Amino acid sequence: MAQYTGILLSTAYFAPIRYFSKLAAYHEIYLEQHENFIKQTYRNRTVILGANGPIPLIVPVEKGRGPKIIIKDLRIAYDEEWQRNHWRTIFSAYNSSPFFEYYADDLKPFFLKKHEFLFDFNQQITETLLEILEIQKEIKLTEEFEKVPETCLNFREQISPKMHLISDDQHFFPKAYTQVFSEKFGFVPDLSILDLLFNEGPSAHGVLVKSFIF
Repeated sequence: MAQYTGILLSTAYFAPIRYFSKLAAYHEIYLEQHENFIKQTYRNRTVILGANGPIPLIVPVEKGRGPKIIIKDLRIAYDEEWQRNHWRTIFSAYNSSPFFEYYADDLKPFFLKKHEFLFDFNQQITETLLEILEIQKEIKLTEEFEKVPETCLNFREQISPKMHLISDDQHFFPKAYTQVFSEKFGFVPDLSILDLLFNEGPSAHGVLVKSFIF
């Protein structure tokens, strides 16, 4: 079996912990920019934990003229005040967490400034989070779409809200940490990286490393 040092990921909006565990583990990171947009995926959604359980936060996108649109060309829709709603929901869920105030100023601008393209927006978010997490990796963009990549592991579809957490990923074993609503729900794994960051702060990097097994 070939030993790959690189991975291919789809774009993601405040990606889940499993996504960032792979960013921390692999040396070469490729981000797919030529695939077609797929609905109901992490490409334009994230999941946080609120007082009543998991909450999906979805970035609305403009409808293309055809049935398919390349992800890098997909525009964000602003018909509704989704940025304001997302930040209010995040604040409500995490304002009592240990590190919310510590990171809020770094992240709030993403909910104030309007960005045109979803792909660019997600990339800026991910780069900011990598800096906060002290994960020094260069993310390369694909030059064309390959259905079956030859030089790296393909995780474009594997990291999905539809996939079962453990059975579909033999390398990801989420390390438990204390969450705001742990007493009510127990540990809820693989939420948005925001959940880990606001609850664990500087220790978040270590949790990511311990959640991945080669």
